[in-house]
Amino acid sequence: MPRLLVDLSHEIEHGMVTYPGLPAPAISDWLARSASTTRYAPGTTFQMGKIDMLANTGTYIDAPFHRYEGGADIAGYALAAVAALPGVVVRATQREGRGLDADVFSGPDVRGNAVLIHTGWDAHWRTDRYGTGHPFITRAAAELLVTARAGLVGIDSLNIDDSADGTRPAHSLLLGAGIPIVEHLCHLGDLPDQGFRFFAVPPRVRGIGSFPVRAFALMDELTPSVQ
Repeated sequence: MPRLLVDLSHEIEHGMVTYPGLPAPAISDWLARSASTTRYAPGTTFQMGKIDMLANTGTYIDAPFHRYEGGADIAGYALAAVAALPGVVVRATQREGRGLDADVFSGPDVRGNAVLIHTGWDAHWRTDRYGTGHPFITRAAAELLVTARAGLVGIDSLNIDDSADGTRPAHSLLLGAGIPIVEHLCHLGDLPDQGFRFFAVPPRVRGIGSFPVRAFALMDELTPSVQ
């Protein structure tokens, strides 16, 4: 049976802005290829890179420690929580207003699934528009996802919460229930509504609440994209 991988993560580049006001990554050589010639045999060169990067860069996953002192950190995620999760896509490209309420999530069975919210906001990635007026989920929607025991919740937007709401209800409720959050996804329009497995695996880093991931979906058979 043919299989298809769909990349759902943004590339990380030197100087790019993920979230307005937060520092951009600085990517450079620690050991340049030209400098490595003094360390190895003639004709043998290596490059060793260095990156100074905020953990909330590109497409990243949040762990409970991001919101709660004493919560599980990124290294605390079991592989089963972030890899090979059955996925469902919730379409919210045709919406009224910015807030996605509970009724948006009333259709699919989300229990144990990676619930990926397709808003289409990734079309504005790395533009001024991306950082303002983004779609988000409401407190009522987050409560529904917690009650329905979603396995993971992801969105292709700047923030799963309204960035103007300092209480951050979606982060508070989902992470309080141990449900991973993945933000800044992309290409969700290339996925079917269901019938795929979702992966968002970070390195096992201790003492940190967020980290970039290579998010992707694995489908069992070729499926036309949904725009």
